[in-house]
Amino acid sequence: MNQPLVVGVDGSEPSLRAVDWAADEAALRRAPLRIVYASLWERYEGPALAREVGGSSGRVAAEDILAAAAQRALRHHAELPVTTADMLEEPERALVREARGASAVVVGSRGRSGLADLLLGSVSLTVAAQADCPVVVIRGNHSNRAVGGGRDHIVVGAADGPTAAVRFACEEAKRRGVPLEAVRAWRCPLHETVDHPLLTGEPERLHEERAAKELEAALADAPEEVRLRRRTVEGPARRVLLAASRDAGLLIVGRRCPGRPGPRLGRVAHTVLHHSGCPVVVVPEVE
Repeated sequence: MNQPLVVGVDGSEPSLRAVDWAADEAALRRAPLRIVYASLWERYEGPALAREVGGSSGRVAAEDILAAAAQRALRHHAELPVTTADMLEEPERALVREARGASAVVVGSRGRSGLADLLLGSVSLTVAAQADCPVVVIRGNHSNRAVGGGRDHIVVGAADGPTAAVRFACEEAKRRGVPLEAVRAWRCPLHETVDHPLLTGEPERLHEERAAKELEAALADAPEEVRLRRRTVEGPARRVLLAASRDAGLLIVGRRCPGRPGPRLGRVAHTVLHHSGCPVVVVPEVE
Protein backbone atom coordinates (compact mmCIF):
# COMPACT_ATOMS: atom_id res chain seq x y z
CA MET A 1 0.00 0.00 0.00
CA ASN A 2 1.17 3.56 -0.69
CA GLN A 3 2.51 5.71 2.10
CA PRO A 4 -0.31 7.48 3.94
CA LEU A 5 -1.15 11.11 3.45
CA VAL A 6 -1.30 12.78 6.87
CA VAL A 7 -3.54 15.73 7.72
CA GLY A 8 -3.45 17.58 11.03
CA VAL A 9 -6.72 18.72 12.61
CA ASP A 10 -7.48 20.79 15.69
CA GLY A 11 -11.17 21.51 15.32
CA SER A 12 -10.75 24.86 13.57
CA GLU A 13 -12.40 25.65 10.26
CA PRO A 14 -9.00 25.98 8.47
CA SER A 15 -8.11 22.45 9.59
CA LEU A 16 -11.42 21.09 8.31
CA ARG A 17 -10.75 22.72 4.94
CA ALA A 18 -7.36 20.99 5.02
CA VAL A 19 -9.20 17.67 5.46
CA ASP A 20 -11.20 18.34 2.27
CA TRP A 21 -8.02 19.01 0.30
CA ALA A 22 -6.19 16.05 1.82
CA ALA A 23 -9.06 13.66 1.03
CA ASP A 24 -8.99 14.71 -2.63
CA GLU A 25 -5.23 14.31 -2.78
CA ALA A 26 -5.27 10.90 -1.09
CA ALA A 27 -7.90 9.71 -3.55
CA LEU A 28 -5.75 10.94 -6.47
CA ARG A 29 -2.74 9.09 -5.06
CA ARG A 30 -4.78 6.01 -4.15
CA ALA A 31 -3.24 6.32 -0.72
CA PRO A 32 -4.75 5.98 2.76
CA LEU A 33 -5.58 9.12 4.69
CA ARG A 34 -4.36 9.44 8.29
CA ILE A 35 -6.06 12.14 10.37
CA VAL A 36 -4.05 13.29 13.37
CA TYR A 37 -5.25 15.30 16.34
CA ALA A 38 -2.54 16.24 18.83
CA SER A 39 -2.96 18.55 21.80
CA LEU A 40 -1.99 18.92 25.42
CA TRP A 41 -5.52 20.25 26.05
CA GLU A 42 -8.28 17.71 26.64
CA ARG A 43 -11.14 19.63 25.06
CA TYR A 44 -11.80 22.34 22.55
CA GLU A 45 -14.76 24.68 22.43
CA GLY A 46 -15.62 25.41 18.81
CA PRO A 47 -18.98 26.04 17.11
CA ALA A 48 -17.65 24.81 13.74
CA LEU A 49 -17.09 21.31 15.15
CA ALA A 50 -20.32 21.36 17.10
CA ARG A 51 -22.17 21.83 13.82
CA GLU A 52 -20.17 19.00 12.18
CA VAL A 53 -20.99 16.50 14.93
CA GLY A 54 -24.57 17.71 15.33
CA GLY A 55 -24.12 18.99 18.86
CA SER A 56 -25.93 21.93 20.41
CA SER A 57 -22.91 23.07 22.40
CA GLY A 58 -19.52 24.26 21.25
CA ARG A 59 -17.80 21.89 23.65
CA VAL A 60 -16.41 18.82 21.86
CA ALA A 61 -13.79 16.22 22.73
CA ALA A 62 -10.84 14.89 20.72
CA GLU A 63 -12.82 11.88 19.54
CA ASP A 64 -15.53 14.21 18.22
CA ILE A 65 -12.97 16.25 16.29
CA LEU A 66 -11.51 13.13 14.70
CA ALA A 67 -14.92 11.65 13.96
CA ALA A 68 -16.10 14.85 12.28
CA ALA A 69 -12.93 15.04 10.20
CA ALA A 70 -13.23 11.41 9.10
CA GLN A 71 -16.89 11.89 8.16
CA ARG A 72 -15.97 14.96 6.16
CA ALA A 73 -13.29 13.05 4.24
CA LEU A 74 -15.62 10.14 3.49
CA ARG A 75 -18.40 12.46 2.37
CA HIS A 76 -16.65 12.95 -0.96
CA HIS A 77 -14.60 9.74 -1.12
CA ALA A 78 -16.60 6.93 0.45
CA GLU A 79 -14.05 4.23 -0.43
CA LEU A 80 -11.05 6.12 0.94
CA PRO A 81 -9.12 4.20 3.64
CA VAL A 82 -9.18 6.54 6.66
CA THR A 83 -7.54 6.11 10.05
CA THR A 84 -7.39 8.54 12.97
CA ALA A 85 -4.91 9.15 15.78
CA ASP A 86 -5.34 11.07 19.04
CA MET A 87 -2.03 12.13 20.60
CA LEU A 88 -1.50 13.86 23.91
CA GLU A 89 1.46 16.03 22.90
CA GLU A 90 2.40 19.21 21.11
CA PRO A 91 0.98 19.15 17.56
CA GLU A 92 4.23 20.36 16.00
CA ARG A 93 6.18 17.43 17.43
CA ALA A 94 3.49 14.90 16.55
CA LEU A 95 3.15 16.01 12.92
CA VAL A 96 6.91 16.20 12.32
CA ARG A 97 7.20 12.63 13.62
CA GLU A 98 4.26 11.46 11.51
CA ALA A 99 5.94 13.01 8.46
CA ARG A 100 8.74 10.43 8.62
CA GLY A 101 6.48 7.72 7.24
CA ALA A 102 4.15 9.88 5.14
CA SER A 103 4.02 10.83 1.47
CA ALA A 104 3.00 14.36 2.52
CA VAL A 105 1.54 16.27 5.46
CA VAL A 106 -1.38 18.67 5.02
CA VAL A 107 -2.17 21.45 7.48
CA GLY A 108 -4.39 24.51 7.60
CA SER A 109 -2.97 27.99 7.33
CA ARG A 110 -3.70 28.69 10.97
CA GLY A 111 -5.17 26.88 13.93
CA ARG A 112 -7.77 27.89 16.46
CA SER A 113 -5.28 30.23 18.14
CA GLY A 114 -4.79 32.26 14.93
CA LEU A 115 -5.30 36.01 15.21
CA ALA A 116 -6.07 36.81 11.57
CA ASP A 117 -6.66 35.03 8.29
CA LEU A 118 -3.49 36.46 6.78
CA LEU A 119 -1.20 35.13 9.51
CA LEU A 120 0.29 31.67 9.32
CA GLY A 121 -0.09 29.60 12.48
CA SER A 122 3.00 28.51 14.39
CA VAL A 123 2.18 24.81 13.94
CA SER A 124 2.01 25.14 10.14
CA LEU A 125 5.22 27.13 10.02
CA THR A 126 7.13 24.71 12.25
CA VAL A 127 5.97 21.61 10.37
CA ALA A 128 6.80 23.20 6.99
CA ALA A 129 10.29 24.00 8.26
CA GLN A 130 11.10 20.65 9.87
CA ALA A 131 9.19 17.79 8.22
CA ASP A 132 11.08 15.18 6.21
CA CYS A 133 8.37 15.03 3.53
CA PRO A 134 6.50 17.66 1.49
CA VAL A 135 4.18 19.83 3.56
CA VAL A 136 1.02 21.33 2.08
CA VAL A 137 -0.34 24.48 3.73
CA ILE A 138 -3.89 25.27 2.64
CA ARG A 139 -4.05 28.96 1.81
CA GLY A 140 -6.14 31.14 -0.49
CA ASN A 141 -9.75 32.23 -0.56
CA HIS A 142 -10.96 30.07 -3.45
CA SER A 143 -12.03 26.44 -3.43
CA ASN A 144 -10.10 24.32 -0.96
CA ARG A 145 -10.44 21.23 -3.14
CA ALA A 146 -7.31 19.65 -4.59
CA VAL A 147 -8.88 19.54 -8.06
CA GLY A 148 -11.38 21.71 -9.89
CA GLY A 149 -12.42 25.25 -9.09
CA GLY A 150 -11.05 26.79 -12.28
CA ARG A 151 -7.49 27.12 -10.98
CA ASP A 152 -6.02 23.84 -12.00
CA HIS A 153 -2.54 24.69 -13.22
CA ILE A 154 0.44 24.24 -10.89
CA VAL A 155 3.27 26.71 -10.38
CA VAL A 156 6.77 25.72 -9.27
CA GLY A 157 9.63 28.01 -8.37
CA ALA A 158 12.61 26.74 -10.38
CA ALA A 159 16.24 26.81 -9.20
CA ASP A 160 19.29 26.52 -11.46
CA GLY A 161 19.11 22.74 -11.75
CA PRO A 162 16.82 19.75 -11.13
CA THR A 163 15.40 19.77 -7.59
CA ALA A 164 13.05 17.73 -5.44
CA ALA A 165 10.51 20.56 -5.75
CA VAL A 166 10.49 20.34 -9.55
CA ARG A 167 10.22 16.54 -9.45
CA PHE A 168 7.32 16.78 -7.01
CA ALA A 169 5.64 19.40 -9.21
CA CYS A 170 5.96 17.19 -12.28
CA GLU A 171 4.39 14.26 -10.45
CA GLU A 172 1.51 16.43 -9.23
CA ALA A 173 0.89 17.81 -12.73
CA LYS A 174 0.88 14.27 -14.20
CA ARG A 175 -1.41 12.99 -11.46
CA ARG A 176 -3.95 15.77 -12.00
CA GLY A 177 -3.54 16.08 -15.75
CA VAL A 178 -2.94 19.83 -15.57
CA PRO A 179 -0.26 22.18 -16.97
CA LEU A 180 2.86 22.95 -14.94
CA GLU A 181 4.16 26.51 -15.02
CA ALA A 182 7.85 26.63 -14.12
CA VAL A 183 8.93 30.12 -13.06
CA ARG A 184 12.48 31.43 -12.82
CA ALA A 185 12.89 34.91 -11.35
CA TRP A 186 15.93 36.98 -12.28
CA ARG A 187 17.45 40.27 -11.20
CA CYS A 188 19.78 42.70 -12.91
CA PRO A 189 22.07 44.42 -10.39
CA LEU A 190 21.42 48.15 -10.50
CA HIS A 191 25.06 49.11 -11.11
CA GLU A 192 25.12 47.07 -14.33
CA THR A 193 22.44 49.20 -15.98
CA VAL A 194 24.32 52.50 -15.77
CA ASP A 195 27.90 51.58 -16.61
CA HIS A 196 27.69 53.04 -20.11
CA PRO A 197 24.82 54.76 -21.95
CA LEU A 198 25.39 52.64 -25.08
CA LEU A 199 24.94 49.44 -23.06
CA THR A 200 21.51 50.32 -21.69
CA GLY A 201 19.36 47.19 -21.91
CA GLU A 202 22.24 44.83 -22.65
CA PRO A 203 22.80 43.64 -19.03
CA GLU A 204 19.09 42.91 -18.65
CA ARG A 205 19.10 40.80 -21.81
CA LEU A 206 22.12 38.81 -20.61
CA HIS A 207 20.57 38.13 -17.21
CA GLU A 208 17.29 37.08 -18.80
CA GLU A 209 19.10 34.72 -21.17
CA ARG A 210 20.98 33.19 -18.26
CA ALA A 211 17.71 32.73 -16.37
CA ALA A 212 16.21 30.97 -19.41
CA LYS A 213 19.17 28.59 -19.53
CA GLU A 214 18.89 27.91 -15.81
CA LEU A 215 15.19 27.20 -16.25
CA GLU A 216 15.91 24.67 -18.98
CA ALA A 217 18.49 23.01 -16.72
CA ALA A 218 15.94 22.82 -13.90
CA LEU A 219 13.48 21.07 -16.23
CA ALA A 220 16.02 18.69 -17.75
CA ASP A 221 14.45 15.64 -16.09
CA ALA A 222 10.80 16.64 -16.60
CA PRO A 223 8.74 13.82 -18.16
CA GLU A 224 7.65 14.44 -21.75
CA GLU A 225 3.99 13.95 -20.90
CA VAL A 226 3.96 16.96 -18.54
CA ARG A 227 2.53 20.06 -20.23
CA LEU A 228 5.16 22.65 -19.39
CA ARG A 229 4.89 26.41 -19.44
CA ARG A 230 8.24 28.16 -19.05
CA ARG A 231 8.40 31.67 -17.67
CA THR A 232 11.31 33.94 -16.74
CA VAL A 233 10.31 37.08 -14.86
CA GLU A 234 12.41 40.02 -13.70
CA GLY A 235 11.99 40.77 -10.01
CA PRO A 236 12.45 39.30 -6.52
CA ALA A 237 11.46 35.63 -6.43
CA ARG A 238 9.10 36.26 -3.53
CA ARG A 239 7.12 38.89 -5.43
CA VAL A 240 7.14 36.90 -8.68
CA LEU A 241 5.81 33.71 -7.07
CA LEU A 242 3.17 35.54 -5.05
CA ALA A 243 1.87 37.09 -8.25
CA ALA A 244 1.84 33.66 -9.93
CA SER A 245 -0.11 32.17 -7.00
CA ARG A 246 -3.14 34.40 -7.57
CA ASP A 247 -4.55 32.30 -10.40
CA ALA A 248 -2.89 28.94 -9.63
CA GLY A 249 -4.28 25.83 -8.00
CA LEU A 250 -1.03 24.98 -6.23
CA LEU A 251 2.33 26.68 -5.64
CA ILE A 252 5.40 24.52 -5.00
CA VAL A 253 8.69 25.75 -3.54
CA GLY A 254 11.81 24.06 -2.23
CA ARG A 255 13.43 24.02 1.20
CA ARG A 256 17.05 23.44 2.18
CA CYS A 257 18.20 19.95 3.12
CA PRO A 258 17.28 19.02 6.74
CA GLY A 259 20.93 18.13 7.46
CA ARG A 260 22.33 21.52 6.56
CA PRO A 261 22.99 24.22 9.17
CA GLY A 262 21.03 27.46 9.30
CA PRO A 263 17.32 28.25 8.85
CA ARG A 264 15.54 25.62 6.81
CA LEU A 265 12.93 27.98 5.42
CA GLY A 266 14.40 30.60 3.13
CA ARG A 267 12.87 34.03 2.63
CA VAL A 268 10.96 32.90 -0.46
CA ALA A 269 9.26 29.95 1.23
CA HIS A 270 8.57 31.99 4.36
CA THR A 271 6.92 34.78 2.37
CA VAL A 272 4.71 32.59 0.18
CA LEU A 273 3.58 30.57 3.19
CA HIS A 274 2.28 33.78 4.76
CA HIS A 275 0.78 35.45 1.71
CA SER A 276 0.14 33.00 -1.16
CA GLY A 277 -3.18 33.15 -2.97
CA CYS A 278 -3.37 29.34 -3.25
CA PRO A 279 -2.22 26.25 -1.32
CA VAL A 280 1.57 26.01 -0.94
CA VAL A 281 3.74 22.89 -0.92
CA VAL A 282 7.16 23.13 0.72
CA VAL A 283 9.39 20.31 -0.54
CA PRO A 284 12.60 19.44 1.37
CA GLU A 285 15.69 19.00 -0.77
CA VAL A 286 17.31 15.64 -0.06
CA GLU A 287 21.02 15.10 -0.74
